[in-house]
Amino acid sequence: MGKPFYLTTTLPYVNADPHIGFALEIVQADAMARYHALLGDEVFFNTGTDEHGLKIWRKAQEEGKEPQVYVDEYAAKFRKLKEKLNLYEGLHFIRTTDPHHKAAAQEFWKRCEAAGDIYKKNYQVNYCVGCELEKTDSELVDGRCPIHPKMDIEHISEENYFFRWSKYQQKILDEYIKNPQFVVPDFRFNEIKAFVERGLEDFSISRRKEKMPWGVPVPGDDEHVMYVWFDALINYISTLGWPEDTATFEKFWGTVSAPNGIQVAGKDNLRQQSAMWQAMLLSAGLPMSKQIVIHGFITSGGQKMSKSLGNVIDPYAIVDEYGTDALRYFLLRHIHSFEDSDFTMERLKEAYNADLVNGLGNLASRILKLSETHLAGSPVSPDISFENAELSEAIAAYDYNAYLSHVQMRISGLNNYITEQKPFSVVKEDEEKGKEQITHLTTELFKIAKILEPITPTVSKIICDAITTNKKPENLFPRKE
Repeated sequence: MGKPFYLTTTLPYVNADPHIGFALEIVQADAMARYHALLGDEVFFNTGTDEHGLKIWRKAQEEGKEPQVYVDEYAAKFRKLKEKLNLYEGLHFIRTTDPHHKAAAQEFWKRCEAAGDIYKKNYQVNYCVGCELEKTDSELVDGRCPIHPKMDIEHISEENYFFRWSKYQQKILDEYIKNPQFVVPDFRFNEIKAFVERGLEDFSISRRKEKMPWGVPVPGDDEHVMYVWFDALINYISTLGWPEDTATFEKFWGTVSAPNGIQVAGKDNLRQQSAMWQAMLLSAGLPMSKQIVIHGFITSGGQKMSKSLGNVIDPYAIVDEYGTDALRYFLLRHIHSFEDSDFTMERLKEAYNADLVNGLGNLASRILKLSETHLAGSPVSPDISFENAELSEAIAAYDYNAYLSHVQMRISGLNNYITEQKPFSVVKEDEEKGKEQITHLTTELFKIAKILEPITPTVSKIICDAITTNKKPENLFPRKE
């Protein structure tokens, strides 16, 4: 077994059906988890659902349901993503309403409290329910949150518990200096460094139960529940059995001298993942994260997706029409790994026909037909290496676009080889030479299929099995007109 590898997505709120934005995040993470599993690493891959907070409480009230009934229904929809997106078999799914998670959150609170980092005060603040975050005047545009412009900013005035974020400003900046790869990509790292350098303000970590009862109870105070972000972030370690299972925790999350936790998140989570959570870990005396990987948003027709505009894209519907592998491939090849990108059904269809039908599908069909016709058996050893420096560099940088550009280059190279060398003709005139060419093609196709296993696991297995049995499969990608 290789080295322990820990990777987690954020936990999406269960106030709406799964959307294409979260599908991007979890497919990116899944490809990374599968790649490391292929290398022989021991992978712990975590996702789940964030089920507390004001937004959830209000949604349940709107539908006339008890909050637990409401979140149970939506959590089931997110669980189905594992099958629908063909996610890593060993994927861990945590819910923030799980009894163990709630107990872990309470223990975490106690440790921060023991460190002198939790106190009570009266305060007034601008609050975006959509973000579940406090907003300064400078963060608002015309008095509204730029991420949720259709939602009114609420003005909260009450007594809550606060976390001493300000205490950890310099410690966080020192860690940023020590680990120049702490946030990927660089421009997001520069963004959070500038934010922390401007100064950190202590943030509220509780809500009064009389106003918002849906949350983890604050230890020792029946009048308060934990603020949703404080509770939710702790899932990254509660999923490992923390605080009881110290062996699993240290194995995968790491130690202070050797952190190992990698988090994948959207750009709207930058502050929470790379500064708030890190201060919380320092306060509790636990190792910081190893790395935070930040992706952009998916737009539709150049606009932010919203139900009111009618441009929300349902990943389930795409899978039903094009198949799981087609969606996974598009998200990793044609959606930028870090920047905002546009997703339209027209772009998906065009890429599907060009890259998968005419590209990989056509190439596999040509080679496997030659192999089945002219070779007595499979010419490929199943344990053949598929790694190279270019692939390793791309995956280490979480650059799935570059990873798949390399694949497309190899597919084009094999198509050119067939056109120029004409093995289908050579094998009739010089059988030995023709078989050598077909063996070369089959071996290279096998390598491509292995490289694609983290991206398109179903089709990759079909191709590898076809090569092993030396039998051409049915059409891999039916054309979409």
